[in-house]
Amino acid sequence: MAWCSMATREEPLNRLPALEITQGIAQGRFTAEAVTAACLARIDAREGVLGAWAYLDAEAALARARELDQGPLRGPLHGVPVGIKDVFDTFDMPTEMGSPIYTGHRPAADASVVATLRAAGAVILGKTVTAEFAGLFPGKTTNPFDATRTPGGSSSGSAAAVADAMVPVALGTQTGGSILRPASFCGIIGFKPSFGAISRVGLKIAAESLDTVGVLARSIDDAALLTDVLTGQGLAAGGEVADAPAIGLCRTFLWDTAGDDTIEAVEGAAARLREAGAPLAEVDMPDAFARLTGARDTINAYERARATAFEWHHHRDDISDRLAAIIEQGFATPFEAYIGAITQAQDLRAGLDQMFGPNDALLAPCVPGVAPEGLESTGDPAFQGLWTILHVPTITLPTHRAGGGLPVGIQLVGRPRDDHRLLSVARWVAARAGTG
Repeated sequence: MAWCSMATREEPLNRLPALEITQGIAQGRFTAEAVTAACLARIDAREGVLGAWAYLDAEAALARARELDQGPLRGPLHGVPVGIKDVFDTFDMPTEMGSPIYTGHRPAADASVVATLRAAGAVILGKTVTAEFAGLFPGKTTNPFDATRTPGGSSSGSAAAVADAMVPVALGTQTGGSILRPASFCGIIGFKPSFGAISRVGLKIAAESLDTVGVLARSIDDAALLTDVLTGQGLAAGGEVADAPAIGLCRTFLWDTAGDDTIEAVEGAAARLREAGAPLAEVDMPDAFARLTGARDTINAYERARATAFEWHHHRDDISDRLAAIIEQGFATPFEAYIGAITQAQDLRAGLDQMFGPNDALLAPCVPGVAPEGLESTGDPAFQGLWTILHVPTITLPTHRAGGGLPVGIQLVGRPRDDHRLLSVARWVAARAGTG
């Protein structure tokens, strides 16, 4: 599975990265309709096993592609099929948020990100499966490497669809680890920009202080391209850093919970980067940062309870027991405890510069190990959640394969609002850390 370099022209159209799709259409080598049809054919062949899509209208997608083929180039995503996590509003498709409460729900307008993607020429292929309200109760999606294992969550359908070449790129959201964890379990790129970088207008909010919109892709350049369209940061124009970046190896306070596969993934990547000439230093996370997991859980419960107040008071019987327990915890949490958690997070963010030191990025574990067996759980979000509450940009790269070929990603962490440098470092690391 290609995840850094461009695909070759001989590859099936559904396996091409977004950048080559736009180039091929612009050069007249193939059409948007042909690309869309190839993606739909892959879905037709694999959806029965994977269950990645909550809604799909093949005829509408093909009609959009034909419309694009008949006119001038619309923008940097002209003809690129995109999957949309089913927590974003779409005016022409149901937005059901993984909940029976919203069966058949039709918003009046697109979410900001969806409208922006359409304006850039994207073909919105459909809505991908999400865990209930982007939480922990899983949907129907299975792992593309092993259908008996979870794909991760809550951006489960987006990750599985991208990994299985049903679509080159897809949108996800992360409140704890909902972009990076499924990306790691499915062996693709998951990029969570800095908090607030991408508009959340039209998104069903889970936790206001944590929710971040991000991207799932099979290449770093595609993740940068999609993020650039949504933010205007100029990320797609950047290459890898010119010189070997300074990378801090930060095992975090959760290292004792890492399984052998994650230890091998992190230590193996560190060894290869040292051999490639990267100044790689040990970075100890100060003891105070061990409070992050508890603080995130407090904020998540308190804010989720308020975000689902309507559903709780009017449709309680349609809420899963798992989410109900979090909502009850949130309503029982004193305001003082919530503000205390918010303050802890703010104080620790203020100490990030000192922890980073001279390093351009940090190398950290992403997940405890390979995707767990069974579909009842989406996996442990702790390794991703501690960085989510810090509002920093993070990316997972699929550098390791465990026994049976199951992927395990590493996590690179950047400074707040320094998304451009993180992606440049990620390109350098990707070229030298190897694929799993």
